[in-house]
Amino acid sequence: MVAAAAAMAAVGTVTAMVAALGGERGTADEARPLPSRASGFPFEAAEPTEPTEPTEPAASAERTPGPPSPGRVWAPPSPMQSPASSGKAGVRPSAERTGRRARTLAGPGTLYRHPDSQVLDWVRDNPGDPRGTAIENGIAARPAAVWFTDPTPATTTSRVAAVASAGAARGQVPVLVAYAIPDRDCGGASQGGASSLDAYDAWIDAFAAGLGSHDVIVILEPDAIAQSDCLSTGARTARFASLARAGRVLKAANPDARVYHDAGHSEWNAPGEQAALLRRAGAASPEGSDGIFSNVSNFNRTEAEIAYDRRVLDALGGPAGLGAVIDTSRNGNGAPAGGQWCDPAGRGLGRPPTLTTGESRVDAYLWVKLPGESDGCRGRAGAFSPGYAYELARG
Repeated sequence: MVAAAAAMAAVGTVTAMVAALGGERGTADEARPLPSRASGFPFEAAEPTEPTEPTEPAASAERTPGPPSPGRVWAPPSPMQSPASSGKAGVRPSAERTGRRARTLAGPGTLYRHPDSQVLDWVRDNPGDPRGTAIENGIAARPAAVWFTDPTPATTTSRVAAVASAGAARGQVPVLVAYAIPDRDCGGASQGGASSLDAYDAWIDAFAAGLGSHDVIVILEPDAIAQSDCLSTGARTARFASLARAGRVLKAANPDARVYHDAGHSEWNAPGEQAALLRRAGAASPEGSDGIFSNVSNFNRTEAEIAYDRRVLDALGGPAGLGAVIDTSRNGNGAPAGGQWCDPAGRGLGRPPTLTTGESRVDAYLWVKLPGESDGCRGRAGAFSPGYAYELARG
């Protein structure tokens, strides 16, 4: 899922956004099937309280950024992954963190929405479309992640800084997705990334240099841990060492950054198995980790992810303050039947993004996958599909 779309002055159009993110939509940076099974400018307003799923969220306080939608998408189990027992991961209120710094992320209503996205462009360009209100209120008004996929270090610092500083200027918290690990997606639809781990380490250094000193959330390399079976034993060990280093570098550059590591999702690896992999990648160390993320681009219900993430965290060990964040962008109706993963019908938007979940050990519900951007069946992977967006918004 992307290299930084520059904020405000740095990026003004979707074309500029795609360039900033480092690639054309639908090529290396596209939505991909996940091996597993079922299951204008930002504007300010109070974040709505989360309804119970399934539901159609009400209008929110910020606008949608539009990275190409790489990252995992729900899919049937593959021979590589062993489906896990059902579980749910929860997010604890930040006040419950123990053994960590006393300060907390900003309160409700403070997640940042990047001002440039495909969905915002569509809303602006189609003022008379009868689907417009549902898409604008349900999707375009929500804060969502900004993906960084271009593995070139030269411009990465300025791109990250543009998003981080734009969020800080508004007193809001950006969600940044670092997605440039070598052998990304095991050669699947989102293949690509840096040419080597040495090159990746240099890219992470450049990424970290742009974080500044304000609150940010970093989603570190979706799939890089859960989907690492395609690597040799040595290559897997080297990847995990590089990810552990990445976490340390990011937090050393900005101690107020929250860094989360890949836990897959509740229908992928068993909690103990995933925790063992996460531990090898540094996720249990407070010097490089604030916890785990799950369900990116998937459809598993929030309750399942809460239980799963708690079990992973219990097995992971580490400080009591480690928590989880969950992608709730498209899980309002849960996973589709029959192993469907590619733009499946009958799905709905999940809980609105928030930093206040009311769930212990669950730090946030985030929209990491950008709703309405195709998995590759309603259009080219990563391209915005107003028809699919409308279905999701109506739920």
